[in-house]
Amino acid sequence: MKNVKILGPGCRNCQTTLTLVGEVARARGVEIQLEKVDQIAEIARYGIMSTPGVVIDEQVVHAGGIPDRRKVESWFGPAA
Repeated sequence: MKNVKILGPGCRNCQTTLTLVGEVARARGVEIQLEKVDQIAEIARYGIMSTPGVVIDEQVVHAGGIPDRRKVESWFGPAA
């Protein structure tokens, strides 16, 4: 199981990213623990200066804007 964190204050782009990551993981048959992080101090701990940010297993994989669906798919491998 992958631990996925969406970092951001709760803006529309953050919510869209949260939904997109969840949809792609389900479609790929990948179990994830999806967490929304909205505390500025914790977001800063990851060095994110532009939200939304995406962290998978404590690795920052994206920052700033909604990630492209193909990019999100690449994080979870081929469909099951």
